[in-house]
Amino acid sequence: MRTPAIEICIMLILALLMCISTLKAQAPPETFLIKARKLLEAKRRIARQEPAMQQALAELLSIADRSLKNGPYSVVYKDKAPPSGDKHDYMSVGPYWWPDSTKANGLPYIRKDGQVNPERYAIKDDEYQNAISRDVYFLGLAWFYTGDEKYAAHAAGLLRTWFLDTATRMNPNLNYGQAIPGITAGRGIGLIDTHNVTMLIDGVQLLKRSTSLSAAEYKGIQDWYREFLQWMRTSPIGVDEADELNNHGTWYDVQQVVIALFTGQRELARQFLEEQTRKRIDLQLEPDGRQPKELARTLSWNYSLFNLRAFFELALLAENVNIDLWHYESPDKKSLKKAYTWLLPYATGKKDWQYQQIKPKHDEEFLELSEVAAKKYTDIDLAALRELHKDFRNNLLLLTDWAY
Repeated sequence: MRTPAIEICIMLILALLMCISTLKAQAPPETFLIKARKLLEAKRRIARQEPAMQQALAELLSIADRSLKNGPYSVVYKDKAPPSGDKHDYMSVGPYWWPDSTKANGLPYIRKDGQVNPERYAIKDDEYQNAISRDVYFLGLAWFYTGDEKYAAHAAGLLRTWFLDTATRMNPNLNYGQAIPGITAGRGIGLIDTHNVTMLIDGVQLLKRSTSLSAAEYKGIQDWYREFLQWMRTSPIGVDEADELNNHGTWYDVQQVVIALFTGQRELARQFLEEQTRKRIDLQLEPDGRQPKELARTLSWNYSLFNLRAFFELALLAENVNIDLWHYESPDKKSLKKAYTWLLPYATGKKDWQYQQIKPKHDEEFLELSEVAAKKYTDIDLAALRELHKDFRNNLLLLTDWAY
């Protein structure tokens, strides 16, 4: 039977735990892509009950509440095993590869750029890793802004299943990513599947101070990514992707840099940026800002934005090691600023897009990138863009300085 003294002690302990959780949620987050200053500023504005911030928070919590119902996710849930025979190995099928109708068995598959084969979705590993990245990120934001441990607890459970539990964890490799039936069981291009790792890692960083993710579990996720980075840098498949001269190479750098930062290897991150990323600007862009490799695609607008997004992520990540890619210029005057401004008149309607685009052209992603560009390049006149797209709203950009 509980005495009044015991009841008081229990209440004090619970109150103390709640205070600790709140203090942790108020501490500056150690995120890498989204910036702590923006998160803290948004939290202060929410505390002042500014209507726009309250609306943005409500939208975030609506997403996070849906995430509470999602998962768990695991690569072992697939019906088919990869060639290794181990379901803990991630696997996926190349999206733009289709059966050859001239062959009885359809093999080898043939490429139809920009047209996704529904067979891609039969294996859920890619869908699951995208889902856990998104859920952990938004749950992490919800915990940071509210201090409500239910968000952190669910995210921590998702992370344990994907990275830590021996029965369900993914092996730290992508040996069987984007396979092509009849041609290869896996290829370097498969590394693009995990390009959203910045989202997941920033989510983990937001949750680092919660009571739901232990220090040992946090270290376990770091160890997993340390192994994955080693695989990226040394395996034949990982090395093959490093040499790509289009968005694949850019996103390869994004993954390497954020994983190096996450695992405490800041000098390695700096090395990647100085020795690899600057060269990619030199090789992938034209002096006027065009991206020839992306313009050659059947979805040329989409891929131009996709590659520019990767470069923007790298520039944001580079700020963590005091490298300025925003204003870097190659010896022949190539730069991220020119890559952005070359696309600008196509979003304002001053120019018509004349490159191949087999699906409708949409400007939402360019507008999101423009929110970042406006802060980095204050001399660019965006009045025409804003007037044409004055109905564009992404309220979550009030809570972070990056849009997913």
